[in-house]
Amino acid sequence: MQRSVLPLIAMSFLVLFLAVALFRPSSHHDSALIGKPIPKFAGTLLLKPDQTFTRQELIGHVAVINVWATWCPNCRREHAVLMKYASRFPLYGLNWLDDEVKARQWLQALGNPYNVIISDDDGTIGIDLGVSGAPETFVIDAAGIVREKYVGPLSDEQVENELLPLIRSLTAGASS
Repeated sequence: MQRSVLPLIAMSFLVLFLAVALFRPSSHHDSALIGKPIPKFAGTLLLKPDQTFTRQELIGHVAVINVWATWCPNCRREHAVLMKYASRFPLYGLNWLDDEVKARQWLQALGNPYNVIISDDDGTIGIDLGVSGAPETFVIDAAGIVREKYVGPLSDEQVENELLPLIRSLTAGASS
């Protein structure tokens, strides 16, 4: 009898752990990049594959880079938040390890909150950024320095109480 109960208990703990991980809010993450320049990169644009986007195009203004993919359930949950706030700050998407056709369909169905979307279908830009999963969000200052990294889906509360105040302070600092 005990042998049949132990696997059930172990499975219950695993399901609970996965449920908590899936629905936990984004958290600040100590990244080796914080305080350092965003790595150099060049990637093709998801919606204009004949065009390239580089790190240099982020320099000169505060930018938010959001790593997302269609296979990511938390990205779908976060997407509504991004749609709500995207007009309030420059938002760049990094479509990470994804199928470009599915990504375009996702944007057509759910809307596009991004100013620009860089395709990273082979994951090389994500590796350089230290991405460990999607979604992740980076805040970059006008000098191209990574100032914050969020791991997990952003919530309305985080955007209002953390992200927007940070963007305002970085924007004010850039204009001083």
